[in-house]
Amino acid sequence: MPKYLIERDIPGAGQLTAEELKGISQKSCSILHRLGPEIQWVESYVTGDKIYCVYIAPNPELIRQHAEEGGFPANRIAEIKTVIDPTTSE
Repeated sequence: MPKYLIERDIPGAGQLTAEELKGISQKSCSILHRLGPEIQWVESYVTGDKIYCVYIAPNPELIRQHAEEGGFPANRIAEIKTVIDPTTSE
């Protein structure tokens, strides 16, 4: 199953409180549960004005549907082709 990186433009994302992030996570998880096991949220990274999320899904359309239903942006969706790290150099 393909893995995707989603870039979400959310001004002030880095200032969201733990409680606000919890609420966003709960909303996302409830939509994921309803959409079924084909789409999975792996993890997210919160920066100043963006949230970068890693998802496993059969296609970008399902990721867009999740974002639309949740009311959060999916400004860019890119399929992750390969993951490298320092051990790749060995």
